[in-house]
Amino acid sequence: MTVMVVLAAGIAILVVVLGVFLGTRRSEKAARPAPRPPEPAPEPMSPHPALARPVVLDPENLDPRTIKVGDTIDRQGVRSRVLGALHLSSQGDHWTEYLLEEGGSRLYQWLSVQEREGATPDDPPHLEVYLWTPVPTQGMVPAKSMLIMEGVEFYPIERGTAAYRSEGTTGYGERGLIDFADYRADDGRLLSFQRAQGEPWTAAYAQPLSPGSIYVERML
Repeated sequence: MTVMVVLAAGIAILVVVLGVFLGTRRSEKAARPAPRPPEPAPEPMSPHPALARPVVLDPENLDPRTIKVGDTIDRQGVRSRVLGALHLSSQGDHWTEYLLEEGGSRLYQWLSVQEREGATPDDPPHLEVYLWTPVPTQGMVPAKSMLIMEGVEFYPIERGTAAYRSEGTTGYGERGLIDFADYRADDGRLLSFQRAQGEPWTAAYAQPLSPGSIYVERML
């Protein structure tokens, strides 16, 4: 009888110990942090260089409007990759701005391409191609009258809002609106302010390029 009592007591103690142990394990499991979300799938690798075939487009026949995301552009020996493009429209005008990265150096510029009507009905349309280099604004906002940037007087020529569609890497959303304000100095220098609505203003100077000064290398 005594043995049965001792045995029963031992079993009871074992059950209690197991209950405490399992309860502790359940508490530890519940206290663990949630697992991290899965890492995004890696982007598909580009073709092996030995398999890719570079095609250099003839600059004399190149239409800058045919530039594509992923192309490499050579401007007088300066090579830049086209990371993305903004396709914009405002009051019937349409143009494209390409984001360029110079030689993997994280130096960025925008290349804008727009078809313009001739000065008179008899004049044929022409392309305007500009290379835009960012300049620090130091919190400046575009004035509706003359403004001074780095000691140069700029006068307003155009102001408005454009709808855009983004392609590739641009730093902008897929679609949205961009406010812009364009200025010109007496020497012909251009200055433009832009901002996605709700974001701070950025500014850039423009350098005109002739369509024939651009070489495009496309990997096929």
